[in-house]
Amino acid sequence: MKNKKILLRDIGKSSILDSWSYQEDIFKKIINQKIQNRLINNKIETKNYLIITEHDPVYTIGKSGNTSNLLLSKNELKKKGIDYLKTNRGGDITFHGPGQIMGYPIIDLDNFFTDINMYLRKLEEVIINTLNVYDIEGFTIKGETGVWVKDFDGSTKKICAFGIRASRWVTMHGFCLNICPELDYFKYIIPCGIKDKGVTSLRELKKNDIDMDKVKSILFQKFEESFEANLIVDTN
Repeated sequence: MKNKKILLRDIGKSSILDSWSYQEDIFKKIINQKIQNRLINNKIETKNYLIITEHDPVYTIGKSGNTSNLLLSKNELKKKGIDYLKTNRGGDITFHGPGQIMGYPIIDLDNFFTDINMYLRKLEEVIINTLNVYDIEGFTIKGETGVWVKDFDGSTKKICAFGIRASRWVTMHGFCLNICPELDYFKYIIPCGIKDKGVTSLRELKKNDIDMDKVKSILFQKFEESFEANLIVDTN
């Protein structure tokens, strides 16, 4: 029996290291349960989670990222109060900070579908459908993971970045949706290693303040729809 329940935990603001450790703990427990299930023929359901947080300013780079896409020295990072961290997710460099929704699905894809490409497309679908509620047309670009939009001048800009890790069909890391971050942070990197496209946010596109909690509520609904799942608020 596949478990389509996803436990939703909004942990508020967190440092990148704390959230990474938090994810790893859940990730390893799910994998260990899968191993035990197979070794002794258990029928214990594996759990699924969606962790939501908002980070202090930090640049993170994926395991195959190019460090030359960071345009600041260590001293300059320190002066600006920005952390920098190499991670074990996929993808290149990006920024995380206040005004973004960080979504970390830790999901056993054996409960849904065992297809990493489909998983990424579903995540993109969630973001695109969320943006549609705000009358913003999000789209994907072949060969480049993420969700993009057209700015007022017709230029293509990224509004949501993705970077995941998976082992034994269990996922971690996830997506970073720009609601109202300070976009100047992106000037000090080549976001996702792409030189000819910029970055934008929901506030920038709507020219209005955006209610973060409302966006989360919409996103959760779209997540349920795309994954045909049931999100359950988990306070543990």
